[in-house]
Amino acid sequence: MKAKFKDFAVVFNVSDISRTQKFYRDILGIELERQSAGDEGDWLIATLNNDVHLIFFEGEETIGRSPVIVFELKEGYIDDVIEEMAKEGAEIVTPVTEAPGGWSADFHDPDGHMLSLFQTEKLPRRK
Repeated sequence: MKAKFKDFAVVFNVSDISRTQKFYRDILGIELERQSAGDEGDWLIATLNNDVHLIFFEGEETIGRSPVIVFELKEGYIDDVIEEMAKEGAEIVTPVTEAPGGWSADFHDPDGHMLSLFQTEKLPRRK
């Protein structure tokens, strides 16, 4: 099953969410909307050109391993897409796991760049 993409995001892991928001707002002129992930803390999102998103999560353990390009699946079926990618030889780094608002999985491209798929929890995971 070939994936159909809705849009994509560049995800950054940062050490200080407030400092990040101030930098992008005051220096780059990009407005970021602050969201709450409950016990997991806050995160930021900016939408550029209606389909490109910058997303920032606060967390010490993953700093330096970002940004990660995240492709959002238009129709869902993330489990089927990841299984097909693995059959075709893609290196799956993180299997489908729960993510804020849905499901995600990480994989490497042929040169070892980390990429990710995401789908909202509102879409089906399998056909």
